[in-house]
Amino acid sequence: MSELLTTPLHRTHVSMGARMVPFSGWDMPVQYATILEEVDAVRERVGIFDVSHMGRLFISGPGAGAFVSRVFSTDVTKLRRGRAKYGVTCNEEGGIIDDNIVYRLGEERYLYIPNAGNRDAVSAWLHRWAPTDGSVDIDDAADRLAMIAIQGPAAKSTFSKIAGAALDKIRPFRIAPVDIDGESVLVARTGYTGEDGYEIMPSSDSVVSVWNALINAKAIPCGLASRDLLRLEAAFLLHGNDMDTSINPYEAGLDRFVDPDRDDYIPGEALRRIRDEGTSRKLVGFEMVGRGIARHGYDITHGENKIGEVSSGSVSFTLDKNIGFGYVPTDFSALGTQLWIQIRRRSVEAVVRPLPFYSRRAS
Repeated sequence: MSELLTTPLHRTHVSMGARMVPFSGWDMPVQYATILEEVDAVRERVGIFDVSHMGRLFISGPGAGAFVSRVFSTDVTKLRRGRAKYGVTCNEEGGIIDDNIVYRLGEERYLYIPNAGNRDAVSAWLHRWAPTDGSVDIDDAADRLAMIAIQGPAAKSTFSKIAGAALDKIRPFRIAPVDIDGESVLVARTGYTGEDGYEIMPSSDSVVSVWNALINAKAIPCGLASRDLLRLEAAFLLHGNDMDTSINPYEAGLDRFVDPDRDDYIPGEALRRIRDEGTSRKLVGFEMVGRGIARHGYDITHGENKIGEVSSGSVSFTLDKNIGFGYVPTDFSALGTQLWIQIRRRSVEAVVRPLPFYSRRAS
């Protein structure tokens, strides 16, 4: 078994008493306090997460925009500088290799963010299709840049204590350099919890001091378990659970993030065919009616027939309900449809509900 990778904050997590677990080849904090306490911190105040295990690929050169648009699900050349776009990276058959955020940093400079478990797959895919004429450079900066996510209604006021008024210029889905203790640090305003927040990308050498400064500013350290529940409540999908290369964006409900009608888009032909023919299954959100918690891999049935599987499921502390995602035949995807989840040899009733389960309060 290969040795687990660690982030530059690993010793800090251990010294603070975090419970560490293997995740996508990394030794990561799953909990600091209880999941309930961490979820409450993010929903009501502010929490911070070490997300340095995610990728940071800088793509630059005179052909960068055209190249990224070939592999990403929308045309990034239409982005203004300093703006971001969520989408998916698909293979030639339209299967989802990863879901990603791309930031446009300059005229021909982009930042491509792969998820932790797909860093190698995304990097390999990009290198496979990169021009060989030297017009594009792919720079993997994950070893020299760390990343912290700060999330919650108090994210801006807390982060401003160390970043100052510079945050005022960063609106949602924007990115800009911010001076933090004399270092120019890229800061993006996106997130994976359903709350307002930022991704902070200091150097690996300075990330511990930034983390400690946020702790001193009263941010609550949080782990992967609460992050997983927060994203489920906000209806953000998790690659490996809710999507993979066997699933296309139309099945996953991500079609609004895909523009397949581009001649140079690598999976364009496959995705146009899928769009035009329609899909036989669809990802739905459901709420448990009977007592029980749906978990990944549990069967979804209707009558005596298995019609799908739970892809993600948990108890929602925010909503005081048990919720989940699953793929079912399109005929069973309408809101209000009754489903049954097989939990420890019991058939427990559930009902299809609209997504997201949770939306933050207007500020």
